[in-house]
Amino acid sequence: MSDQQLNQGHHDASLHGEHHYNPDPHKHPGLHMIALVELVKGALALLAASGLELIGPAPLQHWVHMLIARFQLDPNSGAMAWLLHAINPGAVHFAALVVLLYGMLHILEGWGLWRAKAWASWLGCITAALYLPFDIYAFATHRHWLGAVVVAINLIVVWVLAHDLFVRRR
Repeated sequence: MSDQQLNQGHHDASLHGEHHYNPDPHKHPGLHMIALVELVKGALALLAASGLELIGPAPLQHWVHMLIARFQLDPNSGAMAWLLHAINPGAVHFAALVVLLYGMLHILEGWGLWRAKAWASWLGCITAALYLPFDIYAFATHRHWLGAVVVAINLIVVWVLAHDLFVRRR
């Protein structure tokens, strides 16, 4: 089929109120912007996971000791005491694994969004929507402009991805 026939078919579909999803990833700049953010989040998570593995538990325990001393906390009770005792090689490896998986998921989502894949829009829409109640609660309890920005950005992300999914279904 020639380009002229394709264009005529698209023109005829537009006249009859039909809209077809354009699978060209370059036609979806909103998805590309979200993909870049997801790729950066994924890369930062991979760096954090690597950092946890490289530094190990001893420096983490030292930093918790410093926080306890700095804020004059009870080293035998409370959240910081629990954290101090929870930091061990197994816990650090587990935390690094969780952060690694989190990072890989965001990189996979970013790649899928960059390529305008429907599964990536579903994944991004669901995960962003899951964050919204927490973001709204944080903003409602602390009323800071940064909280409002986070809520607004997540609402925009959910809207862009939901719109992408809606247009695909038409």
